[in-house]
Amino acid sequence: MKIAIFTDTFTPDVNGVARTLKRFTSYLEKKGIEYRVFAPVSSGEDLFSSHVHRFVSLPFFLYPECRIALPNMISVKAELQKFQPDIIHVATPFNIGLCGLHFAKKLNIPVVGSYHTDFDKYLEYYDLQFLSKFLWTYMRWFHRPLRNIFVPSIDTQEHLKKHGFTNTSIWPRGVDCNLFHPGTSPTLLKEKFHIKRKYIISFVGRLAPEKDVALLPAIEAALPQHIREQTHWIIVGDGPLKQDLMKQAPSYMTFAGFRSGSELTEIYAASDLFLFPSATETFGNVVLESLACGTPVIGADAGGVRSIIKNGVSGILCPEKNIKAFAKAIASLIYDTSLRKEMGLAGREYALKKSWDSIFERLLLDYRDALNEDIKKLA
Repeated sequence: MKIAIFTDTFTPDVNGVARTLKRFTSYLEKKGIEYRVFAPVSSGEDLFSSHVHRFVSLPFFLYPECRIALPNMISVKAELQKFQPDIIHVATPFNIGLCGLHFAKKLNIPVVGSYHTDFDKYLEYYDLQFLSKFLWTYMRWFHRPLRNIFVPSIDTQEHLKKHGFTNTSIWPRGVDCNLFHPGTSPTLLKEKFHIKRKYIISFVGRLAPEKDVALLPAIEAALPQHIREQTHWIIVGDGPLKQDLMKQAPSYMTFAGFRSGSELTEIYAASDLFLFPSATETFGNVVLESLACGTPVIGADAGGVRSIIKNGVSGILCPEKNIKAFAKAIASLIYDTSLRKEMGLAGREYALKKSWDSIFERLLLDYRDALNEDIKKLA
């Protein structure tokens, strides 16, 4: 099988879509499966490489991690005719995705896609709700030709069904349990960040409105005073709200910037709790990473997050945007070391069942099912 992937975000971009696709292409290389990626150019990257073809682009105002690219249609067509893919996978609905959809139709190549981001939920955070009807009209048009739409969670699948999408399949996310694991000493992390307090609560994600990060200082302020006095917060990530958050934050809330690899594992594993109030996730990769590190998660009972956290077992789900509920959940767990340990073990056990290889194997089988539609039609 030869696979062509069209995406408006790819490594070294830092977001769930880019990282998932990079893991997938690494898996394809390991399995000896030929592929080509068509993606926007990124800083420090060559415009072209043997497997990845890149195009000049600008950041999308609503979601800068996705780029509005200017694909060279002549070169894309030439590469596709040379490569002769069996299937095209469009991962995003912007310019590069449109380019892939165009050539799938023009060259009669079977096409599938994946749905990663609930942009309709983002609109309210930017006072653009009036665009919702137009957005769904466009999304239905874009996805209609796809033989299959891969979505990361049941919640997302149900959300799309409400808007008229029928040809969806679950493509969940995995986690590298060799990279993300328990066992990091909190003492070392405290020394690194000069933390004097007993307990650590962490957050990892883009510091943007749609991640509900504006709730973090309010949740901290709603905690009982005796808990506030013993708790230090580590906020990992960057984004447009970082400066505002830093102005509001108390001195015991550390902004650690972007972290990856073993540094990120250290923060997850050394934390007593991981807090993730975002209600717009189609999945929630950071939630699964925290569970893999044996750290219970307090998350929003919304979106893909609620498909990962087993309430009361590996963490606690709270009503979205409910500051008092999040504070109450923290208060119920922060002093209960035995319960946190039990939840950590349950989370780790759950994460161990989510290997990337098994998830990508399932995706390739779904590809084959999509290709077999032609055979079924002939029969």
